[in-house]
Amino acid sequence: MSKRNSQAAKSAARERLREERERQAKKSKIKRQLVVAASVVGVLAAAGGIGYAVVQANKPDYWEAAKNDKLVKPANTSGENGTTVVVGKSDAKKTLELYEDPRCPVCASFEQTVGKTIEKDVEDGKYKIRFIGASFLDRGLTGEGSKNALSALGAALNVGPDAFVAYKSALYSAEYHPEESDDKFADDAYLIKVADTVDALKNNKAFQTAVKNGTYDKWALEMSDVFDNTEGVRGTPTLMMDGKKVTGSDGQNAPMTVEEFNTAVDGALKA
Repeated sequence: MSKRNSQAAKSAARERLREERERQAKKSKIKRQLVVAASVVGVLAAAGGIGYAVVQANKPDYWEAAKNDKLVKPANTSGENGTTVVVGKSDAKKTLELYEDPRCPVCASFEQTVGKTIEKDVEDGKYKIRFIGASFLDRGLTGEGSKNALSALGAALNVGPDAFVAYKSALYSAEYHPEESDDKFADDAYLIKVADTVDALKNNKAFQTAVKNGTYDKWALEMSDVFDNTEGVRGTPTLMMDGKKVTGSDGQNAPMTVEEFNTAVDGALKA
């Protein structure tokens, strides 16, 4: 091979090597660009996800937003915001205040044991009864069953006092009252199912629409605020008359038997 041919071969080899290096360098550059782009997209996606999560976390939930709803007061109420709910004969001299949370299992036991006695006393004009609803168990256990049931009770009250009393009794009954950890009252369909056991509410379209639309949700929150701001009342059930607690034999808690209830109420009526 001549020197000239040998030199040309080397030059050609060097050119092929240069081209290959340039090709590899270009390939590497493109790869780096893709990696960077993917990283940027990932960061933006993560940031977007975090941003969405932050927005969602700071977005008020349904009941928080309901505080700003227009207040609709049920019929058969009085007082500021319609939160005074009194059932009984107008000439009854004294009023027994009953504080209850719909999810409260002790309230359910109280209603199942003493509820009928209270209904008869009120019917006989022995005293009037004022109902104050609470929803603190929704905060303690998480959920919305107490508030939702209060709203449904507002819808029943709008139908009439008798419908309200009968519906409250049904909600606290052994058949329909759930365990306090079971937020069953959050389900409108379940509340309507229980209401169908009450003659005045059975297939009552106006009542059902009010429950489904949350017509009295704001009212339920106002009612719950009354409980939260009542001095000396921290649990349920609580009974009060003339600003004093009506308690069982332990001097602390609501009377949980008919005998203890009658003794406690009779004493309060004479005071």
